[in-house]
Amino acid sequence: MVPQDLIAEGIDRKIALTEEVNHSHLRSMKDVTGYSIQTTDGEIGHVEDFVLDDETWTIRYMIIDTRNWLPGKKILVAPPWIATVDWKNSNVYVNLSRATIKSGPDFSPDKLDREYETRLYHHYGQENYWWC
Repeated sequence: MVPQDLIAEGIDRKIALTEEVNHSHLRSMKDVTGYSIQTTDGEIGHVEDFVLDDETWTIRYMIIDTRNWLPGKKILVAPPWIATVDWKNSNVYVNLSRATIKSGPDFSPDKLDREYETRLYHHYGQENYWWC
């Protein structure tokens, strides 16, 4: 191969890898932190952090900061309530309205227990998805 062929091969490999990453649903939590949260009727905040199950290493919740809407608060969103993720535009779409999220129970890390989770699922009308 001549150098020009090696350059073209490298470019083709980089393009293929970029396309593969763009089609992949695998992202680091660090990459998704900061993504905008889009409800069924508009934007409400951004991904601030995640709650993980330390035994199974699964994502239990995304912590959403609604400070984009004064007064802001932190709420939890479970993976089943996510409709889709727009990787290209850094948006997470949830199957909840802004009013539903704004009226939901405030999240505090020291109060994450079964009672809180029960209230959370009940508030969002997701009793059928109780998988915690």
